[in-house]
Amino acid sequence: MAPSKKSKANAPLVRDAKQTQSRILAAARVEFARHGIDGARVDNIAAQANANKRMLYYYFGSKDGLFSAVLESAYQHIRSCERELHLEEVEPAEAIRRLVAFTWNYYLEYPEFLSLLNSANLHEARHLKMSDRVRPMHSPFVAMLDKILELGRKEDVFRAGVDPVQLYISIAALCYFYLGNRFTLSAIFDRNLMSPRAKSERLAHMTELVLGYLLKH
Repeated sequence: MAPSKKSKANAPLVRDAKQTQSRILAAARVEFARHGIDGARVDNIAAQANANKRMLYYYFGSKDGLFSAVLESAYQHIRSCERELHLEEVEPAEAIRRLVAFTWNYYLEYPEFLSLLNSANLHEARHLKMSDRVRPMHSPFVAMLDKILELGRKEDVFRAGVDPVQLYISIAALCYFYLGNRFTLSAIFDRNLMSPRAKSERLAHMTELVLGYLLKH
């Protein structure tokens, strides 16, 4: 059945609405990452998105609603990038190596992601609890990681009894703490912890730690 004239006429409006929402989300991500929830200004977001505040409130309801949408978008992006790794298609130990490297490099490439998480935690995940999209995003990822661990157990490579959620939290924490405290740690230990050599050494150290825990000896 051919599209009606009305649906054809509405198509540009739908595209424009989606583009406007995308611009608002992109501008909000930067503003929230720089200034936190309380410090972020809706006027700045609207101006950077080339939109007016009325449209912002129309699409997202409130500043809190906009921050929730930004978090959803941020989580959707990292989970989408992880799926592109196709970790189920490689050997279990190699899959874990790639996951550690991906997490580390993602945090380096998208430092605003960590800033958004800091803001969300300061507000005790109130905005995540408002979302009905975030938790379902993580279920397939946990299932995939559990599948890799199970394959490693069957091949007698990995130890038994490893919780995939705990494992991922540990991987994320190893990356997150180092980068989130890079300035204070560099000052305390009198090292440039963000030099190319230091970052390479950190990745190797984290990978060794995680595999040292998982691999049977």
